[in-house]
Amino acid sequence: MTVCRHAGRWAWPLAVLLPLVALLLVPARGGAAESPVGKLVSDIVPLNNRVRKPEHILGVMQARPGRAYDEAQIQEDVRRLHATKWFVPGGVQVHTRPDGGGGVVVFVTVTEVTNTVREVLYPGAEHIRDTDLQQLTGVRKGDAMNPLHNEQGRGNILKKLQEDGHYFASVELAEGGKVDDTRVVYQIVEGPVVKVAGVEFKGANAASTGRLKTQLATKRVMLGMLGGKFNPMSLDLDRQKLTEYYHGLGYLRAQIFPEVVTNPDPRTVTIVYHIEEGVPHSVGSVDAVGAKSVPNEKLAALAGLKPGERYDGRKVAGDSEQMKAYIGMRGVRSNVEPLVYDDPARPGVVNVHYQVQGDGGRPDRVGQIKIEGNDVTQDRVILNQLDLRPGQVLQYPLLEDARMRLARLGIFDGEEPPAVDVIENEFDSEFKDLRVKVKETRTGQFMVGAGVNSNSGLNGSIVINERNFDITRFPTSWDDFRYGRAFRGAGQEFRVEAVPGTEFQRYSATFREPYLFDSRFGFTNSAYFFTRQYNEYSESRVGMRTTVDRRLDPIWKANLSNRIEKVGVKDVLNFAPQSIREDAGDSFINGIRAGLTRDTRDSYVYPTRGNVLDVGVEQVLGDYTFPIGTAEVTQFFSSRYFQREDGSGKHVVAVRSQLGIEGSNAPVFERFYAGGFRSLRGFSFRGVGPKENGFFTGGTFSFLNTVEYQIPVLPSDKLYFVSFLDHGTVNTDVSLRDYRVSAGFGLRVAVPALGPLPLAFDFAFPIRKAPGDDKQVFSFYVGLFGGQNQ
Repeated sequence: MTVCRHAGRWAWPLAVLLPLVALLLVPARGGAAESPVGKLVSDIVPLNNRVRKPEHILGVMQARPGRAYDEAQIQEDVRRLHATKWFVPGGVQVHTRPDGGGGVVVFVTVTEVTNTVREVLYPGAEHIRDTDLQQLTGVRKGDAMNPLHNEQGRGNILKKLQEDGHYFASVELAEGGKVDDTRVVYQIVEGPVVKVAGVEFKGANAASTGRLKTQLATKRVMLGMLGGKFNPMSLDLDRQKLTEYYHGLGYLRAQIFPEVVTNPDPRTVTIVYHIEEGVPHSVGSVDAVGAKSVPNEKLAALAGLKPGERYDGRKVAGDSEQMKAYIGMRGVRSNVEPLVYDDPARPGVVNVHYQVQGDGGRPDRVGQIKIEGNDVTQDRVILNQLDLRPGQVLQYPLLEDARMRLARLGIFDGEEPPAVDVIENEFDSEFKDLRVKVKETRTGQFMVGAGVNSNSGLNGSIVINERNFDITRFPTSWDDFRYGRAFRGAGQEFRVEAVPGTEFQRYSATFREPYLFDSRFGFTNSAYFFTRQYNEYSESRVGMRTTVDRRLDPIWKANLSNRIEKVGVKDVLNFAPQSIREDAGDSFINGIRAGLTRDTRDSYVYPTRGNVLDVGVEQVLGDYTFPIGTAEVTQFFSSRYFQREDGSGKHVVAVRSQLGIEGSNAPVFERFYAGGFRSLRGFSFRGVGPKENGFFTGGTFSFLNTVEYQIPVLPSDKLYFVSFLDHGTVNTDVSLRDYRVSAGFGLRVAVPALGPLPLAFDFAFPIRKAPGDDKQVFSFYVGLFGGQNQ
């Protein structure tokens, strides 16, 4: 035992001394004139290895005799040898010696780890499984004892515990810190899960605390138990985001200092952000230099940030991208770097200098297009999103457009979104190859939802949707189902939907090919069954609608559709007016419609500017023959004078008009009605229009209008107050008699977890109405949706 103890005592000094002795035996490398770089390696000789055979060491290395000496490759080999954990930290040294024939001999001197890990323990771990701890440390029984690696594992465990909210956790490397240890023991004290009881800002004068909180990764606990786990790692991110926010407001010298304040309750902390704002900077001058393909003065004129204005970091970033895009649309790849520097003559004033880099002046063209990662999806599905073809001028902004379109398809991994990159070639050629790299994901989705609104009552929703459908890809084996290849890969969409409800129900199956025969034409076919209970009668429709659309440009689209329906009007009372009873029973309808749409909105959920236009003319044939013409336009307005300094909190005015005209012989189930949510609020659903003997019979002319003003209430822009004025009429001829007007107010609540549409609650009061109209003060819409990818 005494001998073993002395051997362990001398193991570490000997491990250090022996390599030094070996180095003395290896001839020193000469000066700069004898650099081994580029010389042929004649041999690679391991030294001081007693446990590992030379072939083991050489097998890890990439360097080989007969190849040129590459310093970067040798350094990579040293890293690879250390990663084996066979050697003590820093225990791999490489030296060279001329071989006398113009080449070099490479000597690899190693200091081996002599002990192995016999046991790994994690006493005190309560909420992390041993398998997870082993993954964090990378230490396993039988590994070479590596104190440096063991210490890194200790840090990883502590980081994980703090990420999980155990702020006061501690991890000690009780054993495994010395090379002669035989066990690795991590002594863990988890402590309580610490939550953020409050967030405070001190020194914030130029920005509201509500907006500052929206920048933070750190969140306050809700209701004393929901969320709010404190992760100290997020403080650096918070500091960075707050600093960027202040830079955007023009406070270029702002500094943020987070402080963690412990509370009497050890399970909570308060985070205090101390802010030194400094003074806002204004812009002295704006210029652009370095461009060769376009005049620099033209680029500078594109800048939205003007001299005399307060400095705005968001505008500077946007101007840089706009200038880069302006050059890139000419096929020239460049980078625009904004340089902001103090004006020496004017304190508090900065000059903004846009430096154009890489502009060679010569336009590039598209070479080959290479697609990677699409095991199921066909190449043509991806190519249809590019708007670039070999031989065309390589308009660089279209690359980002292609990335966005590919991501919006919903058939690729959101964690690793599609990439469209230019492959540099070794020749100075104008033709640049493109590489499209995608990672496929599950494209089927099963969704279950529910909704209730004042127009249709309570509804459920069950949806099965496949976004990467292929109607022609029949399975050839069970593996096609197992690996998700059956009926997938053509970028088509197939959707089956069931919406049962108390007053309304719909069942449908829809197939869509967005690029028919790889053209700009799209094809959609839908079969459906619909029932609805009205006050006057019950209605059912079973039919099919086929649509062919054509994308004219990014905002315009034309379409041609045909609907074939069997319409049933039932449960008509005996004393109902003749205009309803004569349309009772089953009817055959065949409608052919041509339409045109235009959409320039900046957002589909909460647009702040732009407009939507939808016009169409339909000729209905079958048991009834009559035309229908409809037009709807919505315009959104916002002003930079009615928003927060950071650009959020926009006040939005939305103006919408709907016009409908149809033939006088249209049946009751095809006529126009008004009233209810998204129509004339203040009146009940279908509670406005021509009326006979107390029954609403509908009109052949409809003119409905809305002006709505939206004001954000919360700093997060998740709650809006709206006020509105609805007005219009429905008549049996083209006239504005019996014109109705209502006014009201309401709330819009955006809850992402409940679905893409906001919750809506409106109160409206008729100002002008016609005899017999049905009033309804409150109207609403509430939806709840959840889904699972397949």
